[in-house]
Amino acid sequence: MRTFFFQIFPGGLALLFLLVVANEYAVARPSHRTQDVAYVPASDPTFDTERHRLDVYAPKGKSAELRPVVVFIHGGSWDSGNKDFYSFVGRRLAKQGVVAVVINYRLAPAVEVPAMADDCARAVAWTVEHIREYGGDPQRLFLMGHSAGGGLAALLASDNQVLARRGLAQNPVRGVILDDPAGLDMYDYLQKMQYPGDAQYLVPFGKEPAVWRQVSAMYHVTASTPPFLLFVGGETYPSISSSSEKFRQKLVSLGQQPVLKVLPGKKHAPMVLQLYWQHNVIYQDLLPFVGATSGARAVVR
Repeated sequence: MRTFFFQIFPGGLALLFLLVVANEYAVARPSHRTQDVAYVPASDPTFDTERHRLDVYAPKGKSAELRPVVVFIHGGSWDSGNKDFYSFVGRRLAKQGVVAVVINYRLAPAVEVPAMADDCARAVAWTVEHIREYGGDPQRLFLMGHSAGGGLAALLASDNQVLARRGLAQNPVRGVILDDPAGLDMYDYLQKMQYPGDAQYLVPFGKEPAVWRQVSAMYHVTASTPPFLLFVGGETYPSISSSSEKFRQKLVSLGQQPVLKVLPGKKHAPMVLQLYWQHNVIYQDLLPFVGATSGARAVVR
């Protein structure tokens, strides 16, 4: 097997690959992964055997108290992506004292964004009900998302009705971490259609402007919306950098104090790939935000 790796990854790249694999095994030891848990009953007529599943990553070490919980929603332009690719996010969070829930949800063209948001809401509802079994605190539940997943996370935190339809009368989300988020204001984006290929987003979002507005967090945030921690790549897509700043300004106008950090030199995909590294700047800010370091408590309103 070692010879095979060096054939595929010649020179220093092979050594780097082996070091990464070894590190992944080392990181896996402090965490326990419960894989492919169905968050929608198999008897449900909408049940999708692949997409209605999640993984839970819990620290193996004992804790006298329940741990904070982060539900991670992957990106992929609303038509691709899979929780299995993001095991490194779950592992890194668990190693640092967080119970992580990494979810799948249905994708276009099978469904449109309102159904995707509903899937995410059902995953959150499952988490609230079951996460104590994994050592997580349902009273300290946070959302995190990259790209399209960031837009979905923001929507769940800001539109209480999305979760209320799944039996959560009070929104359980205590804060949101957005990593190069897309879809914060698709109502504005799809009206302008100013970039090549924008017509592709009419597949997941449909052709009704009222729906575009309905699934855009920009139009749901209020003064009581949970706090946001935003990270944007310095070389990401212009639509993401501009909509993130517009979102920040909207929150400020409501009396909120969101944190938005621009990471120099980072493009869109590396903004999530950097989460492979435990001491990444995002984790440095995320851990105190959720109350996972030095006994710190979460920043909540």
